Amino acid sequence: MRYANVIVDITHEKLDKTFQYIIPDELKDSVYPGVQAEVPFGRGNRSIKCYVVEVTDTAEYDMSKMKKIIRIVPDSIPIESQLIAVAAWIKENYGSTMNRALKTVIPVHRTIKEKRQEYVRLKASISETKSLMEKYHHDKRMSARVRLLEELVSKEEISMELLTKKMGISKNVIKSLKESGIIDIRYDTIYRTPFGNPGTESERNILSDEQRETVSSIVTEMDSPSGIRTHLIFGVTGSGKTEVYMECIEHVLSKGRQVIVLIPEIALTYQNVTRFYKRFGDKVSIINSRMSQGERYDQFRMAKEGKVQIMIGPRSALFTPFSDLGLIIIDEEHEPAYKSETVPKYHARETAIMRAGLTDATVILGSATPSTEAFYKAENGEYMLHRMDNRVKNKPMPKVNVVDLRQELKEGNKSIFSRKLMELIKDRISKSQQVILFVNRRGYAGFVSCRSCGKPLRCPHCDVSLTYHKRAGREIMSCHYCGYQIEKPKLCPVCGSKYMGKFGIGTESVEEKISELFPEAKVLRMDMDTTSGKDGHEKILSSFANHDADILVGTQMIVKGHDFPKVTLVGVIAADLSLYASDYRATERTFQLLTQAAGRAGRGEESGEVVIQTYSPEEYSIVEAANQDYDAFYRKEISYRNLMRYPPVYNMAAILITSDNEKLCCEGAQDIAQRIKKSHIDGLTVIGASEASVSKINDIYRYVIYIKHNDYNALVHIKNGVELYIDKKVIYKKRLTVQFDFTPMDNY
Repeated sequence: MRYANVIVDITHEKLDKTFQYIIPDELKDSVYPGVQAEVPFGRGNRSIKCYVVEVTDTAEYDMSKMKKIIRIVPDSIPIESQLIAVAAWIKENYGSTMNRALKTVIPVHRTIKEKRQEYVRLKASISETKSLMEKYHHDKRMSARVRLLEELVSKEEISMELLTKKMGISKNVIKSLKESGIIDIRYDTIYRTPFGNPGTESERNILSDEQRETVSSIVTEMDSPSGIRTHLIFGVTGSGKTEVYMECIEHVLSKGRQVIVLIPEIALTYQNVTRFYKRFGDKVSIINSRMSQGERYDQFRMAKEGKVQIMIGPRSALFTPFSDLGLIIIDEEHEPAYKSETVPKYHARETAIMRAGLTDATVILGSATPSTEAFYKAENGEYMLHRMDNRVKNKPMPKVNVVDLRQELKEGNKSIFSRKLMELIKDRISKSQQVILFVNRRGYAGFVSCRSCGKPLRCPHCDVSLTYHKRAGREIMSCHYCGYQIEKPKLCPVCGSKYMGKFGIGTESVEEKISELFPEAKVLRMDMDTTSGKDGHEKILSSFANHDADILVGTQMIVKGHDFPKVTLVGVIAADLSLYASDYRATERTFQLLTQAAGRAGRGEESGEVVIQTYSPEEYSIVEAANQDYDAFYRKEISYRNLMRYPPVYNMAAILITSDNEKLCCEGAQDIAQRIKKSHIDGLTVIGASEASVSKINDIYRYVIYIKHNDYNALVHIKNGVELYIDKKVIYKKRLTVQFDFTPMDNY
């Protein structure tokens, strides 16, 4: 017997409630997640429509009291069906309850007041109105009514706001005339938009040969019934990928279909959205986490009602309820921001490809530094690769200088700024050019390194940096992947130096020091603290774009996708902060950040220059970033991933077990790990269970298990088995929480 769990009111705020129905034998092949059906509901068994969210073999209720599905609704594929199918896929592939997956893809309709503009107009005839005005003229108490009717006789309609605020006519007067049948009120819905009036559409730019060739190739595949549907544009910084996106968008719009454009974070909104608005006018809408609930509600409503055709935003924009989605663009596809940090921990790239498959849409991934996952799939023929190796108008790539901070220290320079960087900043300020100082702070996980030789403490088993922890007065170095631990050494194990310490630097200290050294320069800082307000990013970026400041100091958000023509120098203060993070992706992230940072320089008329400051100038991620050579970096990185059995060559998942009971958490994690090992799946690697890097948060204890296999479905099979085991073991079901992460980017 098969059963269907359904939801009967998808618009209701309480989305948790599902109902279970028996699937009749004749419908077994027709019922699947996302399909719309009719079921008998309530005591009267009235027939209502519902959406199937899950098909299962397990009956949750007494079968004698369960009802059967009446029928499948034919030729009915509303947007909710697509999104429910996406939610079911996320649940299966990333580990989550169906309710959590549903709440991720379908915004729950909260009680948000619709914003409306009201207009007052005559309902009575002109002759009736004039007779009434004559009657009111003899009564001083009716003067407001006379003024209102006089205006309406000469004008077709008047806004409520004008009547009440400018003309001083009370709502009681308006209400009285409406009840008498003299006037009527018309309503226009006003959609809240955070971007104001987009203005008129502009002419498109002339494409380069590379751009034209890329557009032609993608459009040809779009128009072919058997064409490739996932494309990777590998274009150097400044090669004009956005123009390619816009040409492809125009082609899709001409077919009457809609487009979603994903950008990695809010920091990109200002410049990106402006360019799209100038090209496509009011066809464009945006969404981001800093918008009000009313604004977000209105953007999705406009999309569903067909009032906009392009939605731009971060990861959550992927679930825009377009009825005929034709294209999904993921700009800067390598960015970690496309991975959800909360359960379900889905990745936007794979989820976009799944959603596109439901409507035969195309997915375009774009980056100057593609993720190893995307490039690996392009090499293996899953994606079509398009290369754009030259900047627009053949502008030269910036000159990159790598400064060895070990040598700077030996020669007596203890400043955070190298002599080369100081010299170039002084030169740029004198020429009224702009400078970006990138503080590679994010990703810093408390690693310890030697200032004499530059070597960090690394795990001998996993080839990642050990992470610093202070526990019960002891300084411990721990590996996040295998649990290896040592006490923090007093001397460097490589060179014997006593200069061992935690490595770190903040944007505030950089801002203060650069302001002291160059008091004549205006300095802006852009980080989480300065962008906390609703329009924080836009204000800073707009100010810098208008040359209201000479130097911009910031974290990763300042080196992603921005185009500042006056910037001719980029300084990377400390490349090592991401290089030695406790993460197998550390070298990849470092290469991407340095290459993206370098790409901000020399995008205007003047050529650009870059200074990378590091204690590890020989590391291949830094060498190849300086050479702007992605191919050389990729070959070395993919060899390392293959050797260490890391993604994308192997698939990897993290299983996080948490509980408020330390003993139960430890025993449960060990039990689950042993059961996975006893599954005897050929080629499976199981690491742990061991304490998570942060072993307790808010009195909740945390253990982690890592599993690796070359077949992704094997990991999904293990996930399903663990979920069943937890569900059957009562004490685990009540006291343990198990989360799955199939693309682990977090340090557990």
